[in-house]
Amino acid sequence: MRRIAMMMCAGALALGLAAPAASAEREPRPGEYGRATLTGFAALPARTFVPGSEASGAQLGTAPINGITPPFPGQPVQGFSGIARRGDGSFDVLSDNGFGAKANSADFLLRVHQIKPDFGARAVRVLGGFDLSDPRGLVPFALTRADRKLTGADFDVESIVRALDGTYWIGDEFGPFLLHVNERGELVDAPIELPGVRAPENPNLSGAQPNLRSSKGFEGMARSVDGRRLYPLLEGTVTGDPQGTLRMLEFDLRKRAYTERRWTYRLDDPSHAIGDAIAVDRHRFLIIERDNLQGDAAKAKRVYLADTRDRDGYGALDKTLVADLLDLAAPDGTFRFPFQTIEDVIILDDRTLGLLNDNNFPFSAGRTAGRPDDNEFITVRLTRPLDADPRVYR
Repeated sequence: MRRIAMMMCAGALALGLAAPAASAEREPRPGEYGRATLTGFAALPARTFVPGSEASGAQLGTAPINGITPPFPGQPVQGFSGIARRGDGSFDVLSDNGFGAKANSADFLLRVHQIKPDFGARAVRVLGGFDLSDPRGLVPFALTRADRKLTGADFDVESIVRALDGTYWIGDEFGPFLLHVNERGELVDAPIELPGVRAPENPNLSGAQPNLRSSKGFEGMARSVDGRRLYPLLEGTVTGDPQGTLRMLEFDLRKRAYTERRWTYRLDDPSHAIGDAIAVDRHRFLIIERDNLQGDAAKAKRVYLADTRDRDGYGALDKTLVADLLDLAAPDGTFRFPFQTIEDVIILDDRTLGLLNDNNFPFSAGRTAGRPDDNEFITVRLTRPLDADPRVYR
């Protein structure tokens, strides 16, 4: 088991600081968490491309977007929409479907990047990575490329877990599908569809009406602490479910099938979305919930501890706020993580979380108006331990 120690000098906190709050901080009640603290910051510049990679962004036109003119000279290292630990201080991070839509992302190659943050240098190093592909012809519908490399026009990948056997399970939003790939990014199973739920991009609609909005599939997915199950979480409400409720499913890895167990996550506001999920123990999960705003307009960027046991009898996962990402304590004031999409959470130790944004390159500009967001990796210390199962670090 590897842990990362986080230290940060006060001078490094200039980015994202706001003036200290004027009102007194309320003492947390028993069972609550108080104000979390920023302990580490590192960033990967927005203009980072995979060395020697193909050009991309041809369908975005030629007008500048936040000061960057497409098409781009290579494949951008962007859209960190899922994270998995590697056990050596580095992490696998998943780029999403590319440029935000099926129609404009055919020249974006789906990829998992290996990164390592250096909080002392405030930098993120890209150590390598691998593209996703289907050399065995397991995808039963037509792909964009003849070489069967997967693109953002084929799948919208948004969540990733590393299984105990070293393979990866990836959650997609176009089906929604579960994708299973080996350590080289090659599919080893055909895409697994969620029974009874189909998004508008699902290739198997055959004229039927979708019951899930576009880009509202598997945004978050957790692996059980014993490594036997997956818990994919939809980002949107299925037609017929109460507004603002999201389904969390259970998938048995040994049987390669969904079980009959299902839970409900209730958003604070129906306009919100979830960003990621990770297991804490058998019953509890950390879930990122956010609004769709950025910069000064952002009002809700939160990490909740969600419990499947529903002890309050409310009919949904119990939620306890563990970190308000717009109100993190810092040596010289308040640090804000004001991005439109925050889609990665990892437990570094029992009181420390790692969080990353999806910079939606080149579209999001939550840190500085008119400038594309970098990929930021922050560490946050909670006011008390999670009491997490030690197996979360595997």
